[in-house]
Amino acid sequence: MDRSILVKKYFEEKKFVESSIQSFNHLLEKGLQEVIEENKEAEPTIIPHNIEKFKIRFGRITIGKPEITEADGSKRPIYPIEARLRKISYHAPIYLEVSSYVNDVQRENFVTEVGKMPIMLRSKHCHLDGMKREDLIKHGEDPTDPGGYFIINGTERVIVNVEDLAGNMFMVESDGEGNFSGRFFASRGSYKIPHEFERKKDGLYYMSFTRVKSMPIVVVLKALGLLKDEEIMRAISAEKTYEELLLNLFEFVDIKTEEDAIDYIAKRVGIAQAREIRMERAKELLDKYLLPNIGMDGNDHLTKAKSLCKMLKKFIEVSNGTRPEDDKDHYMNKRIRMSGDLLLDLFRVNFKVLVSDILYNFQRIIKRGKLPSIRVIIRDKLLTSRLYSSMATGEWVGGRQGVSQRMDRSNYLAMVSHLQRVVSPLSSSQENFEARALHCTHLGRLCPIETPEGTNIGLRKNMAMLCSLSQTADEHDVLEKLKTLSLKEA
Repeated sequence: MDRSILVKKYFEEKKFVESSIQSFNHLLEKGLQEVIEENKEAEPTIIPHNIEKFKIRFGRITIGKPEITEADGSKRPIYPIEARLRKISYHAPIYLEVSSYVNDVQRENFVTEVGKMPIMLRSKHCHLDGMKREDLIKHGEDPTDPGGYFIINGTERVIVNVEDLAGNMFMVESDGEGNFSGRFFASRGSYKIPHEFERKKDGLYYMSFTRVKSMPIVVVLKALGLLKDEEIMRAISAEKTYEELLLNLFEFVDIKTEEDAIDYIAKRVGIAQAREIRMERAKELLDKYLLPNIGMDGNDHLTKAKSLCKMLKKFIEVSNGTRPEDDKDHYMNKRIRMSGDLLLDLFRVNFKVLVSDILYNFQRIIKRGKLPSIRVIIRDKLLTSRLYSSMATGEWVGGRQGVSQRMDRSNYLAMVSHLQRVVSPLSSSQENFEARALHCTHLGRLCPIETPEGTNIGLRKNMAMLCSLSQTADEHDVLEKLKTLSLKEA
Protein backbone atom coordinates (compact mmCIF):
# COMPACT_ATOMS: atom_id res chain seq x y z
CA MET A 1 0.00 0.00 0.00
CA ASP A 2 1.32 3.44 -0.95
CA ARG A 3 1.28 5.47 2.29
CA SER A 4 2.29 8.67 0.48
CA ILE A 5 -1.32 8.96 -0.79
CA LEU A 6 -2.57 9.19 2.80
CA VAL A 7 0.03 11.82 3.75
CA LYS A 8 -0.78 13.82 0.59
CA LYS A 9 -4.50 13.66 1.37
CA TYR A 10 -3.82 14.75 4.99
CA PHE A 11 -1.95 17.88 3.84
CA GLU A 12 -4.61 18.74 1.27
CA GLU A 13 -7.04 19.22 4.16
CA LYS A 14 -4.72 20.38 6.96
CA LYS A 15 -1.90 22.91 7.04
CA PHE A 16 1.28 22.67 9.10
CA VAL A 17 0.21 25.66 11.16
CA GLU A 18 -3.52 24.90 11.36
CA SER A 19 -3.41 24.59 15.17
CA SER A 20 -1.82 28.06 15.54
CA ILE A 21 -4.40 29.61 13.21
CA GLN A 22 -7.26 27.95 15.14
CA SER A 23 -5.75 29.22 18.39
CA PHE A 24 -5.63 32.80 17.05
CA ASN A 25 -9.20 32.52 15.71
CA HIS A 26 -10.35 31.32 19.15
CA LEU A 27 -8.67 34.37 20.71
CA LEU A 28 -10.57 36.79 18.45
CA GLU A 29 -13.91 34.98 18.72
CA LYS A 30 -13.99 34.19 22.45
CA GLY A 31 -10.77 35.05 24.29
CA LEU A 32 -10.89 38.86 24.02
CA GLN A 33 -14.53 38.92 25.14
CA GLU A 34 -13.62 36.84 28.23
CA VAL A 35 -11.07 39.51 29.24
CA ILE A 36 -13.74 42.22 28.84
CA GLU A 37 -16.12 40.15 31.02
CA GLU A 38 -13.43 39.96 33.74
CA ASN A 39 -13.08 43.79 33.68
CA LYS A 40 -16.56 44.83 32.59
CA GLU A 41 -17.03 47.62 35.15
CA ALA A 42 -14.78 50.43 36.30
CA GLU A 43 -15.61 52.91 39.05
CA PRO A 44 -13.62 56.14 39.49
CA THR A 45 -12.74 57.01 43.10
CA ILE A 46 -13.15 60.77 42.49
CA ILE A 47 -16.58 61.85 41.18
CA PRO A 48 -18.43 65.22 41.15
CA HIS A 49 -20.15 66.22 44.45
CA ASN A 50 -23.64 66.27 42.94
CA ILE A 51 -23.38 62.64 41.75
CA GLU A 52 -23.76 59.65 44.05
CA LYS A 53 -22.61 56.91 41.70
CA PHE A 54 -20.61 56.83 38.46
CA LYS A 55 -19.76 53.68 36.52
CA ILE A 56 -18.05 52.92 33.22
CA ARG A 57 -19.12 49.64 31.60
CA PHE A 58 -17.48 47.76 28.75
CA GLY A 59 -19.63 45.62 26.44
CA ARG A 60 -18.98 43.79 23.18
CA ILE A 61 -15.55 43.72 21.59
CA THR A 62 -15.13 43.21 17.84
CA ILE A 63 -12.16 43.10 15.47
CA GLY A 64 -12.25 44.62 12.00
CA LYS A 65 -10.25 43.58 8.91
CA PRO A 66 -6.65 44.77 8.33
CA GLU A 67 -6.63 48.36 7.09
CA ILE A 68 -4.29 51.32 6.76
CA THR A 69 -4.87 55.00 7.52
CA GLU A 70 -2.97 57.15 5.02
CA ALA A 71 -1.46 60.56 5.79
CA ASP A 72 -4.59 62.32 4.49
CA GLY A 73 -6.78 60.36 6.96
CA SER A 74 -8.34 58.02 4.38
CA LYS A 75 -8.71 54.35 5.29
CA ARG A 76 -8.46 51.36 2.97
CA PRO A 77 -7.81 47.59 3.19
CA ILE A 78 -4.16 46.49 3.25
CA TYR A 79 -2.66 43.20 2.05
CA PRO A 80 0.44 41.55 3.62
CA ILE A 81 2.74 42.27 0.66
CA GLU A 82 2.19 46.04 1.03
CA ALA A 83 2.88 45.83 4.79
CA ARG A 84 6.19 44.06 4.06
CA LEU A 85 7.31 46.48 1.33
CA ARG A 86 6.28 49.69 3.15
CA LYS A 87 7.65 48.44 6.50
CA ILE A 88 4.32 48.89 8.29
CA SER A 89 2.29 46.54 10.47
CA TYR A 90 -0.47 44.22 9.31
CA HIS A 91 -3.14 44.99 11.89
CA ALA A 92 -6.87 45.50 12.36
CA PRO A 93 -8.82 47.92 14.58
CA ILE A 94 -10.28 46.72 17.92
CA TYR A 95 -13.77 48.15 18.53
CA LEU A 96 -15.23 48.21 22.02
CA GLU A 97 -18.70 49.16 23.22
CA VAL A 98 -18.40 51.62 26.13
CA SER A 99 -21.20 53.09 28.25
CA SER A 100 -21.25 55.36 31.29
CA TYR A 101 -23.89 55.41 34.03
CA VAL A 102 -24.71 58.31 36.36
CA ASN A 103 -26.74 57.14 39.38
CA ASP A 104 -27.56 53.92 37.46
CA VAL A 105 -29.00 55.91 34.52
CA GLN A 106 -27.19 55.58 31.19
CA ARG A 107 -25.46 58.83 30.21
CA GLU A 108 -23.70 57.80 27.00
CA ASN A 109 -23.25 54.66 24.93
CA PHE A 110 -20.95 54.34 21.95
CA VAL A 111 -18.60 52.00 20.07
CA THR A 112 -15.03 53.25 19.74
CA GLU A 113 -11.65 52.08 18.52
CA VAL A 114 -9.43 51.23 21.52
CA GLY A 115 -6.35 49.99 19.68
CA LYS A 116 -4.95 47.83 16.90
CA MET A 117 -4.53 44.04 17.00
CA PRO A 118 -1.76 42.35 14.94
CA ILE A 119 -3.44 39.88 12.57
CA MET A 120 -2.03 36.43 11.87
CA LEU A 121 -1.70 35.66 8.16
CA ARG A 122 -4.31 33.17 6.87
CA SER A 123 -6.48 33.52 10.02
CA LYS A 124 -10.22 34.32 9.72
CA HIS A 125 -9.66 38.09 9.92
CA CYS A 126 -6.88 38.08 7.30
CA HIS A 127 -7.73 39.15 3.75
CA LEU A 128 -5.95 36.05 2.40
CA ASP A 129 -8.34 33.65 4.16
CA GLY A 130 -10.13 31.40 1.66
CA MET A 131 -8.30 32.85 -1.39
CA LYS A 132 -7.61 30.61 -4.38
CA ARG A 133 -4.11 30.04 -5.76
CA GLU A 134 -4.54 32.53 -8.67
CA ASP A 135 -5.83 35.30 -6.36
CA LEU A 136 -2.93 34.79 -3.94
CA ILE A 137 -0.42 35.16 -6.80
CA LYS A 138 -2.29 38.30 -7.97
CA HIS A 139 -1.88 39.80 -4.46
CA GLY A 140 1.86 39.07 -4.42
CA GLU A 141 1.71 36.07 -2.07
CA ASP A 142 3.42 32.70 -2.34
CA PRO A 143 0.49 30.20 -2.65
CA THR A 144 2.50 27.55 -0.73
CA ASP A 145 3.17 29.92 2.20
CA PRO A 146 1.31 28.44 5.22
CA GLY A 147 0.76 31.70 7.15
CA GLY A 148 0.65 31.48 10.93
CA TYR A 149 2.93 34.49 11.51
CA PHE A 150 2.54 38.28 11.95
CA ILE A 151 3.96 41.32 10.17
CA ILE A 152 5.21 43.98 12.60
CA ASN A 153 6.81 47.11 11.09
CA GLY A 154 7.50 45.12 7.91
CA THR A 155 9.25 42.27 9.77
CA GLU A 156 7.75 38.77 9.77
CA ARG A 157 7.51 37.56 13.36
CA VAL A 158 6.48 34.21 14.85
CA ILE A 159 5.02 33.66 18.31
CA VAL A 160 6.79 30.49 19.42
CA ASN A 161 4.71 27.82 21.19
CA VAL A 162 5.60 27.48 24.88
CA GLU A 163 5.48 24.15 26.71
CA ASP A 164 4.10 24.49 30.23
CA LEU A 165 2.96 22.28 33.09
CA ALA A 166 -0.79 21.72 32.97
CA GLY A 167 -2.81 23.85 35.37
CA ASN A 168 -5.43 22.39 37.73
CA MET A 169 -3.64 19.04 38.02
CA PHE A 170 -2.41 17.81 41.40
CA MET A 171 1.04 16.25 41.14
CA VAL A 172 2.99 14.47 43.88
CA GLU A 173 6.73 13.79 43.65
CA SER A 174 9.59 12.95 46.00
CA ASP A 175 12.95 14.67 46.42
CA GLY A 176 14.77 11.31 46.43
CA GLU A 177 15.28 11.35 50.20
CA GLY A 178 11.87 10.03 51.15
CA ASN A 179 10.24 13.49 51.46
CA PHE A 180 7.16 14.03 49.34
CA SER A 181 5.59 17.26 48.14
CA GLY A 182 2.34 17.86 46.28
CA ARG A 183 1.90 20.78 43.86
CA PHE A 184 -1.19 22.19 42.23
CA PHE A 185 -1.50 25.30 40.03
CA ALA A 186 -5.06 26.61 40.31
CA SER A 187 -5.62 28.67 37.16
CA ARG A 188 -8.66 30.69 36.21
CA GLY A 189 -8.53 33.80 34.02
CA SER A 190 -5.68 36.00 35.24
CA TYR A 191 -5.22 33.90 38.40
CA LYS A 192 -2.56 31.19 38.52
CA ILE A 193 -2.04 30.33 42.17
CA PRO A 194 0.40 27.64 43.33
CA HIS A 195 -0.83 25.35 46.15
CA GLU A 196 1.64 23.12 47.98
CA PHE A 197 1.09 20.08 50.22
CA GLU A 198 3.66 18.65 52.65
CA ARG A 199 3.94 16.41 55.68
CA LYS A 200 6.26 17.72 58.38
CA LYS A 201 8.20 15.79 61.00
CA ASP A 202 5.38 16.29 63.55
CA GLY A 203 3.22 13.98 61.38
CA LEU A 204 0.74 16.75 60.43
CA TYR A 205 -0.28 17.58 56.86
CA TYR A 206 0.15 21.22 55.84
CA MET A 207 -0.76 23.26 52.76
CA SER A 208 0.40 26.66 51.47
CA PHE A 209 -1.23 29.09 49.01
CA THR A 210 -0.62 32.86 48.48
CA ARG A 211 -0.26 34.50 51.94
CA VAL A 212 -1.29 31.33 53.78
CA LYS A 213 1.92 29.48 54.57
CA SER A 214 2.08 26.00 56.21
CA MET A 215 -1.56 25.83 57.33
CA PRO A 216 -2.78 22.49 58.76
CA ILE A 217 -5.08 20.95 56.12
CA VAL A 218 -7.61 19.76 58.74
CA VAL A 219 -8.14 23.39 59.85
CA VAL A 220 -8.72 24.48 56.22
CA LEU A 221 -11.26 21.64 55.76
CA LYS A 222 -13.09 22.71 58.93
CA ALA A 223 -13.13 26.34 57.74
CA LEU A 224 -14.75 25.12 54.49
CA GLY A 225 -17.57 23.37 56.36
CA LEU A 226 -16.36 19.79 56.92
CA LEU A 227 -16.59 19.90 60.74
CA LYS A 228 -17.00 16.30 61.90
CA ASP A 229 -14.00 13.97 61.90
CA GLU A 230 -16.19 11.28 60.37
CA GLU A 231 -17.16 13.60 57.47
CA ILE A 232 -13.49 14.35 56.75
CA MET A 233 -12.57 10.64 56.84
CA ARG A 234 -15.44 9.73 54.53
CA ALA A 235 -14.65 12.57 52.09
CA ILE A 236 -11.06 11.30 51.84
CA SER A 237 -12.00 7.64 51.41
CA ALA A 238 -15.32 5.83 51.96
CA GLU A 239 -13.80 2.34 52.22
CA LYS A 240 -10.45 2.87 53.94
CA THR A 241 -9.33 4.52 57.20
CA TYR A 242 -5.90 6.13 57.00
CA GLU A 243 -4.11 5.91 60.33
CA GLU A 244 -1.86 8.87 59.44
CA LEU A 245 -4.94 11.10 59.57
CA LEU A 246 -6.01 10.21 63.09
CA LEU A 247 -3.21 12.29 64.64
CA ASN A 248 -4.22 15.27 62.45
CA LEU A 249 -7.87 15.00 63.53
CA PHE A 250 -6.96 14.55 67.21
CA GLU A 251 -4.63 17.60 67.14
CA PHE A 252 -7.46 19.98 66.13
CA VAL A 253 -10.35 18.39 68.02
CA ASP A 254 -10.94 21.71 69.89
CA ILE A 255 -11.99 23.46 66.66
CA LYS A 256 -15.71 22.77 66.57
CA THR A 257 -17.18 25.46 64.26
CA GLU A 258 -16.34 27.13 60.94
CA GLU A 259 -15.83 30.46 62.75
CA ASP A 260 -13.20 28.94 65.07
CA ALA A 261 -11.33 27.47 62.08
CA ILE A 262 -11.46 30.75 60.11
CA ASP A 263 -10.26 32.68 63.19
CA TYR A 264 -7.39 30.17 63.63
CA ILE A 265 -6.36 30.75 59.98
CA ALA A 266 -6.60 34.55 60.39
CA LYS A 267 -4.34 34.46 63.47
CA ARG A 268 -1.80 32.13 61.76
CA VAL A 269 -1.66 34.40 58.70
CA GLY A 270 -1.01 37.37 61.00
CA ILE A 271 -4.12 39.48 60.42
CA ALA A 272 -4.03 41.64 63.55
CA GLN A 273 -7.41 43.41 63.56
CA ALA A 274 -10.73 43.16 65.37
CA ARG A 275 -12.30 39.68 65.19
CA GLU A 276 -15.04 40.63 62.63
CA ILE A 277 -12.60 42.27 60.19
CA ARG A 278 -10.06 39.48 60.76
CA MET A 279 -12.70 36.84 59.92
CA GLU A 280 -13.83 38.77 56.80
CA ARG A 281 -10.30 38.94 55.43
CA ALA A 282 -9.62 35.27 56.14
CA LYS A 283 -12.91 34.35 54.40
CA GLU A 284 -11.86 36.44 51.38
CA LEU A 285 -8.55 34.51 51.24
CA LEU A 286 -10.47 31.20 51.19
CA ASP A 287 -12.97 32.42 48.58
CA LYS A 288 -10.59 34.10 46.12
CA TYR A 289 -7.22 32.41 46.50
CA LEU A 290 -8.00 28.84 47.55
CA LEU A 291 -8.76 26.78 44.42
CA PRO A 292 -10.13 29.74 42.37
CA ASN A 293 -10.61 27.31 39.44
CA ILE A 294 -13.61 25.79 41.32
CA GLY A 295 -15.26 29.08 42.20
CA MET A 296 -14.62 32.48 43.74
CA ASP A 297 -17.72 33.10 45.83
CA GLY A 298 -18.78 31.56 49.15
CA ASN A 299 -21.08 28.94 47.56
CA ASP A 300 -18.31 26.54 46.57
CA HIS A 301 -16.83 25.78 49.99
CA LEU A 302 -17.98 22.16 50.16
CA THR A 303 -16.80 21.43 46.61
CA LYS A 304 -13.40 22.92 47.50
CA ALA A 305 -13.26 20.83 50.70
CA LYS A 306 -14.03 17.62 48.78
CA SER A 307 -11.38 18.47 46.16
CA LEU A 308 -8.80 19.04 48.92
CA CYS A 309 -9.75 15.66 50.45
CA LYS A 310 -9.18 13.91 47.11
CA MET A 311 -5.77 15.60 46.81
CA LEU A 312 -4.87 14.62 50.37
CA LYS A 313 -5.86 11.01 49.62
CA LYS A 314 -3.54 10.97 46.61
CA PHE A 315 -0.73 12.57 48.66
CA ILE A 316 -1.06 9.92 51.42
CA GLU A 317 -1.18 7.02 48.92
CA VAL A 318 1.90 8.24 47.01
CA SER A 319 3.77 8.76 50.33
CA ASN A 320 2.83 5.18 51.38
CA GLY A 321 3.99 3.74 48.09
CA THR A 322 0.52 2.38 47.17
CA ARG A 323 0.32 4.75 44.21
CA PRO A 324 3.11 5.76 41.78
CA GLU A 325 4.63 9.24 41.76
CA ASP A 326 3.63 11.67 39.01
CA ASP A 327 5.99 12.09 36.07
CA LYS A 328 6.40 15.80 35.23
CA ASP A 329 7.83 14.97 31.82
CA HIS A 330 4.86 12.82 30.74
CA TYR A 331 3.06 14.78 28.02
CA MET A 332 -0.28 14.14 29.74
CA ASN A 333 0.93 16.60 32.41
CA LYS A 334 2.00 19.25 29.89
CA ARG A 335 0.13 21.79 27.80
CA ILE A 336 1.38 23.70 24.79
CA ARG A 337 0.50 27.37 24.88
CA MET A 338 0.02 28.65 21.36
CA SER A 339 -0.15 32.15 19.88
CA GLY A 340 -3.78 32.65 20.96
CA ASP A 341 -3.09 31.83 24.64
CA LEU A 342 0.08 33.94 24.75
CA LEU A 343 -1.58 36.94 23.07
CA LEU A 344 -4.51 36.58 25.49
CA ASP A 345 -2.09 36.97 28.44
CA LEU A 346 -0.63 40.06 26.80
CA PHE A 347 -4.04 41.58 26.04
CA ARG A 348 -5.34 40.85 29.58
CA VAL A 349 -2.50 42.76 31.26
CA ASN A 350 -2.59 45.66 28.80
CA PHE A 351 -6.37 46.03 28.86
CA LYS A 352 -6.13 46.51 32.64
CA VAL A 353 -3.53 49.24 31.99
CA LEU A 354 -5.95 50.88 29.53
CA VAL A 355 -8.80 50.81 32.09
CA SER A 356 -6.56 52.40 34.78
CA ASP A 357 -5.50 55.05 32.25
CA ILE A 358 -9.17 55.86 31.43
CA LEU A 359 -9.93 56.21 35.18
CA TYR A 360 -6.82 58.37 35.73
CA ASN A 361 -7.73 60.74 32.85
CA PHE A 362 -11.36 60.91 34.04
CA GLN A 363 -10.36 61.81 37.61
CA ARG A 364 -7.84 64.42 36.39
CA ILE A 365 -10.58 66.26 34.46
CA ILE A 366 -13.06 65.92 37.38
CA LYS A 367 -10.56 67.75 39.61
CA ARG A 368 -10.82 70.71 37.20
CA GLY A 369 -14.57 70.79 37.85
CA LYS A 370 -15.77 69.31 34.52
CA LEU A 371 -17.62 66.06 33.75
CA PRO A 372 -15.90 64.71 30.61
CA SER A 373 -17.25 62.42 27.91
CA ILE A 374 -15.65 58.98 28.08
CA ARG A 375 -15.10 59.06 24.30
CA VAL A 376 -12.53 61.86 24.70
CA ILE A 377 -10.39 60.20 27.38
CA ILE A 378 -9.75 56.81 25.72
CA ARG A 379 -6.19 56.75 24.34
CA ASP A 380 -6.21 54.16 21.55
CA LYS A 381 -2.43 54.52 21.05
CA LEU A 382 -1.75 53.13 24.55
CA LEU A 383 -3.00 49.56 23.95
CA THR A 384 -1.52 49.46 20.43
CA SER A 385 1.95 50.60 21.48
CA ARG A 386 2.12 48.17 24.41
CA LEU A 387 1.02 45.18 22.26
CA TYR A 388 3.51 46.14 19.54
CA SER A 389 6.36 46.68 21.99
CA SER A 390 6.03 43.06 23.20
CA MET A 391 5.57 41.69 19.67
CA ALA A 392 8.63 43.57 18.37
CA THR A 393 11.02 42.78 21.25
CA GLY A 394 9.76 39.33 22.32
CA GLU A 395 9.56 40.46 25.98
CA TRP A 396 6.32 39.05 27.32
CA VAL A 397 4.29 39.46 30.49
CA GLY A 398 5.61 37.38 33.39
CA GLY A 399 9.21 38.23 32.47
CA ARG A 400 9.49 35.71 29.62
CA GLN A 401 11.79 36.62 26.75
CA GLY A 402 12.05 35.44 23.17
CA VAL A 403 8.33 34.60 22.89
CA SER A 404 8.06 36.51 19.62
CA GLN A 405 10.94 35.89 17.18
CA ARG A 406 11.95 37.07 13.72
CA MET A 407 10.96 34.35 11.30
CA ASP A 408 13.74 32.27 9.73
CA ARG A 409 13.35 32.67 5.96
CA SER A 410 16.63 31.03 4.89
CA ASN A 411 14.59 28.37 3.07
CA TYR A 412 11.09 26.87 3.02
CA LEU A 413 11.89 24.05 5.48
CA ALA A 414 13.56 26.45 7.93
CA MET A 415 10.36 28.56 7.87
CA VAL A 416 8.07 25.54 8.48
CA SER A 417 10.39 24.33 11.25
CA HIS A 418 10.28 27.75 12.96
CA LEU A 419 6.47 27.86 12.82
CA GLN A 420 6.32 24.40 14.45
CA ARG A 421 8.79 25.17 17.27
CA VAL A 422 8.03 24.37 20.93
CA VAL A 423 10.14 25.99 23.64
CA SER A 424 10.45 24.90 27.28
CA PRO A 425 10.54 27.72 29.88
CA LEU A 426 13.38 25.96 31.78
CA SER A 427 16.77 27.70 31.88
CA SER A 428 19.29 26.38 29.36
CA SER A 429 22.17 26.99 31.80
CA GLN A 430 20.92 24.33 34.25
CA GLU A 431 21.25 20.58 33.74
CA ASN A 432 17.60 19.39 33.93
CA PHE A 433 18.57 16.02 32.42
CA GLU A 434 15.08 14.50 32.66
CA ALA A 435 13.41 17.46 30.97
CA ARG A 436 15.88 17.26 28.06
CA ALA A 437 15.58 13.49 27.57
CA LEU A 438 13.32 11.96 24.94
CA HIS A 439 10.15 10.68 26.63
CA CYS A 440 8.05 7.87 25.17
CA THR A 441 4.98 10.18 25.14
CA HIS A 442 6.74 12.43 22.56
CA LEU A 443 6.06 9.75 19.93
CA GLY A 444 3.93 11.22 17.15
CA ARG A 445 3.79 14.57 18.90
CA LEU A 446 7.35 15.91 18.85
CA CYS A 447 10.15 15.24 16.40
CA PRO A 448 12.87 13.07 18.04
CA ILE A 449 15.62 14.43 15.78
CA GLU A 450 15.04 18.15 15.35
CA THR A 451 16.56 19.77 18.45
CA PRO A 452 19.71 21.94 18.56
CA GLU A 453 23.04 20.72 19.90
CA GLY A 454 24.61 22.52 22.85
CA THR A 455 22.95 24.21 25.82
CA ASN A 456 19.44 24.15 24.29
CA ILE A 457 19.36 20.43 23.51
CA GLY A 458 16.02 18.91 24.46
CA LEU A 459 14.60 22.26 25.60
CA ARG A 460 13.92 23.53 22.08
CA LYS A 461 11.78 20.98 20.29
CA ASN A 462 9.70 20.86 17.14
CA MET A 463 6.28 19.40 16.53
CA ALA A 464 6.05 16.29 14.38
CA MET A 465 4.80 16.85 10.82
CA LEU A 466 1.45 15.13 11.41
CA CYS A 467 0.93 16.64 14.88
CA SER A 468 -2.13 18.82 15.41
CA LEU A 469 -3.15 20.42 18.70
CA SER A 470 -6.67 20.52 20.07
CA GLN A 471 -8.01 23.81 21.40
CA THR A 472 -8.88 24.53 25.02
CA ALA A 473 -11.80 22.46 26.27
CA ASP A 474 -14.16 24.22 28.67
CA GLU A 475 -14.19 22.22 31.92
CA HIS A 476 -17.86 23.01 32.56
CA ASP A 477 -18.87 21.67 29.12
CA VAL A 478 -16.89 18.47 29.78
CA LEU A 479 -18.62 18.03 33.16
CA GLU A 480 -22.06 18.54 31.60
CA LYS A 481 -21.26 15.96 28.90
CA LEU A 482 -20.13 13.48 31.58
CA LYS A 483 -23.42 13.98 33.43
CA THR A 484 -25.34 13.07 30.28
CA LEU A 485 -23.47 9.73 30.36
CA SER A 486 -25.28 9.07 33.69
CA LEU A 487 -22.14 9.77 35.78
CA LYS A 488 -22.75 11.44 39.14
CA GLU A 489 -20.61 13.92 41.12
CA ALA A 490 -18.68 12.30 43.97
